[in-house]
Amino acid sequence: MNNQIISNPVLDRLPKHLLQFIKPQVYEDYSPIDHAVWRYVMKKNIAILPKLAHASYLKGLEQTGISIDKIPNMYGMNRILKEIGWAAVAVDGFIPPQAFMAFQAYNVLVIASDIRQLEHIEYTPAPDIIHEAAGHAPIITNPDYAEYLRRFGEIGSKAISSSSDVEMYEAARKLSILKEARVQDDNAIAKVEQEIERLQSSAEPMSEMARIRNLHWWTVEYGLIGDLDDPKIYGAGLLSSIGESQACMSSQVTKLPYNIEAAYQSFDITKAQPQLFVTPNFAHLSEVLEEFANTMALRKGGLSGLEKAINSQQLATVELSTGLQISGIFTKVISDDGRPIYIQTTGATALANKNKTLIGHETTNHPDGFGSPIGKLKGINLAIEDMSPRDLKHYNIYEDERVSLEFEGGVKLTGDIVTGTRNLKGKILIIKFKNCLVTYKDQVLFEPSWGVYDMAVGKSVTSVYSGPADCNSFDLTQLVSETKTIHLPKTAEELKLENLYTIVDQLRSTWNKSTANQILETLKTEYPKDWLLCFELLHAAQQYKDSSLVKDITAYMSDLKRKRPEIGHLLES
Repeated sequence: MNNQIISNPVLDRLPKHLLQFIKPQVYEDYSPIDHAVWRYVMKKNIAILPKLAHASYLKGLEQTGISIDKIPNMYGMNRILKEIGWAAVAVDGFIPPQAFMAFQAYNVLVIASDIRQLEHIEYTPAPDIIHEAAGHAPIITNPDYAEYLRRFGEIGSKAISSSSDVEMYEAARKLSILKEARVQDDNAIAKVEQEIERLQSSAEPMSEMARIRNLHWWTVEYGLIGDLDDPKIYGAGLLSSIGESQACMSSQVTKLPYNIEAAYQSFDITKAQPQLFVTPNFAHLSEVLEEFANTMALRKGGLSGLEKAINSQQLATVELSTGLQISGIFTKVISDDGRPIYIQTTGATALANKNKTLIGHETTNHPDGFGSPIGKLKGINLAIEDMSPRDLKHYNIYEDERVSLEFEGGVKLTGDIVTGTRNLKGKILIIKFKNCLVTYKDQVLFEPSWGVYDMAVGKSVTSVYSGPADCNSFDLTQLVSETKTIHLPKTAEELKLENLYTIVDQLRSTWNKSTANQILETLKTEYPKDWLLCFELLHAAQQYKDSSLVKDITAYMSDLKRKRPEIGHLLES
């Protein structure tokens, strides 16, 4: 199997900051037990999901070439996914929400390449290849749903987070890693669970990212579709959980019509969901998404958008009515009568237009921040951005003139105009000054000794969103979490058990009754807690119609059910 990251036209479009999350799928690292876990879940799914899942699911399984017998190889998946304009990449568990959604915006399915342990075969809070490949991939073959997923990524990656969202992501990632570790640290798990509970009980208002993450959960992960009284499953979390996919259809789980109110319904990744939302069709998902997008700073801009960006304490972009995009960490806004009249960033800042950094306005040109007045000039109805060359000359706003400007709201600027930067349509985006003084009441916002002053031109803030306008203008490598998946060396006992799984897998191709009998005896004496190998051995014996061994295995499994009733339902063939 190929362990390299093999690109294709879809992956070639990815911006470089997303490449840091991609890792090779080392196919040889999957153990025989891992393949048996995959095989068990897939067989159970194929048995129950035709009655429970949306019609696109089983059709998609076939179309994406996902095998029941073996964990899918990413290279093989990508060869098939590119036919529908998508690709898949392997990552290490949870990645930051903005990055996850940005991948979706580029039609790339993010797949956590690890697989759940046998102890968590019915459900795991950690993302794994069963959830991603067997849950998400088949449904994206439905064009309406695939477009919803892409659009969700496009909009969701612009949602503004709060500082507690970052803490929640790190805590959820750590909890999922600890719970999937082969040797669990109960004290560490309890500590992280307490931290998550603290964050969830915070009185802090839900951020845009928290709300759109809820929408993602109740649709992409745990969505139902169709009739309220008889819905079908399309959410990957349900499709990949052999326990919850059946339990969710019971009357004990409340079914609610899907609408924008789902954005305010939180969830717990460690427990079965007490309620689920039902969309009548995939088109309705997109309608609700657009309704939600209309509430975001991305579309509303203004003072409220700036305040969200400031409160996030993270890299954001402010777009002005001229199309000028200012990217940085926003720390200050001066307002008047509910309108922003001056904005300020701290630290590295870049200016862009149409998502491309303007030459001479890279972060190296604005390493210590950027500030500018916003709005119209006082007493002049025509905004600077709407002035023709003749208008600009009339108000002395042109090169080599010393000018005094007073903006509505009270910001004053005096300086010598050096030059202006225009867009392709000739609109002024930036005016450069020397010997410049900028004040607001008794505050000095910029003074001549600080050097050249670049003033952004714009009568209003039309959009505010997370991240930079041009992702190549900032070093975004700090997004990768320092918490890594735990891979412990295997014990001699574990390696011996894996070898038994390998032998049983070989028995499916070449039957040997003596070997099969020896394995059953070894299971009884040395591995009484391992039930999955018993299940595998039973299916091999049934395949070769070895009735006496089938009888012996069935008797042993009945004994296991009696001794361990908590796994009895898993042993049902």
